[in-house]
Amino acid sequence: MASRSSVRVDRADVPGNDSPRRTILQIVAPGEVGGLESVVLALAAGQTRRGDNVIVAAVTDPRDGEHPFVAALIAAGVTTVPYVLPARAYLKERALIKELCDREQPDIVHTHGYRPDILHAASRLRRNFATVTTLHGSSRVGGSSTFHEMVQMLLLRRFDAVIAVSSQLADQLRGTWVRPERLQVIPNGWSDSIPVADSSEARRHLNLPAKGVVVGWVGRLIPIKGADVFLQAVRQLTALPLTISVIGDGSERARLEEFARAEGLSDRVHFHGTVPDAARYVSAFDVFVLSSRSEGTPLTLLEAMAAKVPVVVTSVGGVPEVVGPAEAMLVPPENPGALAEAIHSVIQDPAAATRRVEAAAHRLHTNFGTERWIDAHDRVYNLIVSNRMRRAAQKRS
Repeated sequence: MASRSSVRVDRADVPGNDSPRRTILQIVAPGEVGGLESVVLALAAGQTRRGDNVIVAAVTDPRDGEHPFVAALIAAGVTTVPYVLPARAYLKERALIKELCDREQPDIVHTHGYRPDILHAASRLRRNFATVTTLHGSSRVGGSSTFHEMVQMLLLRRFDAVIAVSSQLADQLRGTWVRPERLQVIPNGWSDSIPVADSSEARRHLNLPAKGVVVGWVGRLIPIKGADVFLQAVRQLTALPLTISVIGDGSERARLEEFARAEGLSDRVHFHGTVPDAARYVSAFDVFVLSSRSEGTPLTLLEAMAAKVPVVVTSVGGVPEVVGPAEAMLVPPENPGALAEAIHSVIQDPAAATRRVEAAAHRLHTNFGTERWIDAHDRVYNLIVSNRMRRAAQKRS
């Protein structure tokens, strides 16, 4: 089943923009919330604002009511085509996307995530458009996902361009999975479309104490995100009067809640589950913790920097490309002791924490602004379209 919301702007009508209008089809199978979904929303909204004809095909699961990702796209004025399909309706999905491509004749098809990559990557061999995928990083949730991610890797050479969200991820892909000339690095950008609540409003919304120190964590509750490492660190800080806030949901939630009960932490650890527009409420925290075992460019880190919250992060993936010692407390992964020590240091030395916060905010606005990020995508799109035109001309001559 598909429905459509259409809001289109002619690129030529955008002041100062005389480049030709492109039709860009973004394809995604969104979860409830997450970094991938936030990236697609920000990119599609920004490209639409610049005058591109952007269409997002969102393959969603059957549910009561509209999917929150679809609702957010429509609210942002993005042309949206939601397909509500069962999880394994692969042939139906391929047919629907083919029909959409035949009707819209996109210049570029940009896929996100292993399902769209696997089902639609080979389509470029039969149609006249350029293809690009963004690798957001592996979730490593195990099971069938491991197989699907391996198939995704095998298909990457079929794309005109592959975007990696960190240099470390690009190093893993280069040569083995992706031709070097087709690999691009574009760290995630920060969007200021969601205003940050003040601290008191954020605490009321999350039902947290109005006073006292709150240490917060945001992410999917899956092993790679390391919420268990965070709680092990919290266990070492029982001498401090802290309130712990965990925003997010996932397969690890029951195990983490049981750990908190067994360790006597239930009275101080709040599991909020999924919180819509969570970036708005990061300001409730006195310390933001990212304890991941692996990362691309984590949007939650950018959101904490925007909220001017001191950050303690594991030095993994693209994290060191976002912050250094001048902007954050960095610790090795899988080390609850180091994490606890860094959290304690932030609380005990607020003056140093404030200096890091100001440096982080400056770095965020200088290096990770939305317009600069969209410019980088424009350059990739222009390159792959011109390369395809050149190859087509060579074949004709």
